[in-house]
Amino acid sequence: MKTSITIIGLGYIGLPLACLCIEKNLDVYGLDIDKNKVSLIQQGISPIEDPYLKEAVKKTKGRIKVAYDSKEAIKNSSVIIVCVPTPVDNNHLPNLKPLKNACEEISKSIQKDTLVIIESTIFPGTVEEIVLPILEKSNINNFYLAHCPERIDPGNKKFTIKNIPRVIGGINKESTKKTAEFYKSIIDADIIELSNVKAAEATKIMENTFRDINIAFINEMAKSFDKAGIDILEVIKGASTKPFAFMPHYPGTGVGGHCIPIDPYYLIERAKQSGFDHQFLSLARKINESMPDYTVELLENELKKLEKSIKGAKVGVLGIAYKANVDDTRESPALKVIEILKEKEAEVFVFDPYVKKLSNINNLDELMQKSDYIILVTDHNEFKDMDLKKLKENNIKIVIDGRNCLDKEKIKAMGILYHGIGVS
Repeated sequence: MKTSITIIGLGYIGLPLACLCIEKNLDVYGLDIDKNKVSLIQQGISPIEDPYLKEAVKKTKGRIKVAYDSKEAIKNSSVIIVCVPTPVDNNHLPNLKPLKNACEEISKSIQKDTLVIIESTIFPGTVEEIVLPILEKSNINNFYLAHCPERIDPGNKKFTIKNIPRVIGGINKESTKKTAEFYKSIIDADIIELSNVKAAEATKIMENTFRDINIAFINEMAKSFDKAGIDILEVIKGASTKPFAFMPHYPGTGVGGHCIPIDPYYLIERAKQSGFDHQFLSLARKINESMPDYTVELLENELKKLEKSIKGAKVGVLGIAYKANVDDTRESPALKVIEILKEKEAEVFVFDPYVKKLSNINNLDELMQKSDYIILVTDHNEFKDMDLKKLKENNIKIVIDGRNCLDKEKIKAMGILYHGIGVS
């Protein structure tokens, strides 16, 4: 008899997980509040612009059981995996409403010996203090509960959901063991069992705050070196020759995605409740959140050289997604750049080949024709590989390279003003 799995949340985490489970010959129920997304998945169409998912969802056409009644799915599943979003609100406070709602649905129909796994990113203590009490409303005591923090990098062809090691921690040894057995059955990578669920919860937070802090460090260095006339990329190249104790990170317009700009706030808020103030993490967030403003300031500085104002300036923004070659716009710094430009009364033209629904321009050529100045925010291949001669042909006067991915010497040789992040 096949194991039946219910996956709650068919987004960037839940959908590839559902496809993987089907590939491993498991029965899968999929639950999601977005009916349009569910409809596309039923047709074998990925609602997410990702080459791996496009092919994976196509292969699973009709095999993910879409249960409009969550009770049926939960009642018939021996494993339930929660992959709902856990964002922060406008005050950077954790919003656990989607997680709580999912757990409430589980508590209504959970059967004995069911394994519940939380993959959603959460702060230490969430499983024991919030999830467990909700599940205990079911009056079924003999269920298993664990946390396995999601690890996925959209667009990464080398490391996918199949081969990234996973860390797990349960509310007891039995829960940890059962969770390990499940992931070992679907993933071709190491499964690391931690001693408790809080350690597993803290692992994901540490992973992403580590990156946030290092990106903030390099962004601040880029600002500093720019003032001193030092090329940050050359310095990183030099420092990277040291065979130990240095890990290169790169500056940019800002940090996006659902993890790095979100997870530190979970730990900051949780620590406050415990009487600890994370000054270092808060400063890193402040620095990284300043980068969209800094990028627009670079444009304003170049405009001054031409004795021009940003008010009324025709500015083309290349990219809306938070990273290259995907359609994911969650926490994208591009959205902030666009907002700032509009507040300064610039005329803004936006194009992203992966996010056409938020673009107001149909293609790159049209954007160049309408723009006098360009800010590159996302380093899509289409932008990195574009014919730079078209910049001159369309009389582009300034290029702000928010990802330091263009050939600055070629651009400057055409008489176009160029400025990157820590590169001029």
